[in-house]
Amino acid sequence: MEQDMTQGKPLSIILKFTLPLLVGNIFQQFYNMADTIIVGRFVGANALAAVGSTGTVMFLIIGFAQGITAGFTILTSQRYGAKNEKAVRASVANGILLSVLVTILITVVGLSTMKPLLLLMNTPEDIFADAYTYSMLICSGVVACIFYNLFSSLLRAIGNSKVPLFFLVFSACLNVVLDLLLILCFHMGVAGAAIATNISQGVSAVLCLIYIYKNVPVLCPERTQWRLSASDTAYQMRMGIPMALQFSITASGAMVMQAAINLFGSVAVAAFTAASKVQSLVTQGMMSMGQTMASYGGQNYGKGDYHRLEKGVRSALLISVIYSLLAAATVGLFLRPLLSLFFSGDIDIASLMPWAKTYIYMCAVFYIPLSTIFIFRNIMQGCGYSFLPMMGGVAELFARMITALIAMKLVSFPLACFCDPAAWVGAALFTGFSWLSVKKKLRASLLPEDTSSSSEAK
Repeated sequence: MEQDMTQGKPLSIILKFTLPLLVGNIFQQFYNMADTIIVGRFVGANALAAVGSTGTVMFLIIGFAQGITAGFTILTSQRYGAKNEKAVRASVANGILLSVLVTILITVVGLSTMKPLLLLMNTPEDIFADAYTYSMLICSGVVACIFYNLFSSLLRAIGNSKVPLFFLVFSACLNVVLDLLLILCFHMGVAGAAIATNISQGVSAVLCLIYIYKNVPVLCPERTQWRLSASDTAYQMRMGIPMALQFSITASGAMVMQAAINLFGSVAVAAFTAASKVQSLVTQGMMSMGQTMASYGGQNYGKGDYHRLEKGVRSALLISVIYSLLAAATVGLFLRPLLSLFFSGDIDIASLMPWAKTYIYMCAVFYIPLSTIFIFRNIMQGCGYSFLPMMGGVAELFARMITALIAMKLVSFPLACFCDPAAWVGAALFTGFSWLSVKKKLRASLLPEDTSSSSEAK
């Protein structure tokens, strides 16, 4: 199921690769949505608010894990595009060893800082205990998240987006079963939801590993390659750390936004949590396109094909604009029935709708700039440029933070909801101009004859 993304029409290849990712990312969201839906319907609105109030903290930890493991696999993608199988295996071994070290670091730091973070975010007292329990358990199982994301990123690096989907669908279903078992039968509340998530992601990681070992020899390191290489470590860290920081920077801004939302009480938090889950679901196509462009960029940069990189970006933008319009229409038409999934029949959905509408309708207007961020950011990362995408995260952070601070000062819920659109516009502008700059550098390095020809003409 490996796919050479350096051959064929870019539009059809990008679509073919993105669709399994989209289905997989939707099921990934079902991991989180299963927790929130089952907790909201069978434990209560306060429990839902507790899980929701930890969302940005979890994004900080899990996003760091996803970013750094994705960065580790860029080298694998580039070497695969260059048809250097021995070097591909060496990069895999190095990435796995680095991931072990990262797992230890994230677990220790996360567990030791969780309580101060929740206090800093103005977590309401009536949901603090559940929020702390849930976040500590998720943090304890971060090893499953890291290695699932690493193994699935390795498969995507060689053009295989289907196998991670198969395993993710299975484990998403497992997550629902475990949620129901631990919450309904064993009455474990939010703790049961966290444990179910950890077990399910662990199963995904193990299944991916078994598949790679049995079916993908190009990703199986030789015995002599199980050591840290100075050159590979330097490159993978140079790619991985900025990508991880990019997620962390975004999450830090989201934490400030969550602190602003938390000021309006547990009802507002519950409505915001459900609405944000709906939004996360419908915007998965944008994230999937970003993952596609990272693999597409890595393989075609490894081959040295500048024109194909440029055509791929144009195709991705066309697809993403159409998808953004459809996503906005979906949330506009189906917000209420989607919101009702998260609450039991005794909860008055009408009382939650004003909070939810304010947030999600405001965001839907800005889905197109949001979609461009994933394309520009990931194509640059796939080509080995990690600093500018990270600075795009900084632009996002400042826009979101300034808006959130003003919202807290004015005690304005609509302004607190505008944190996301403000961040998206800021990051879209920065990453768009950054891609134009990177494109000039790529043209000069991959098409030196064009540069020399233009110089002679002058």
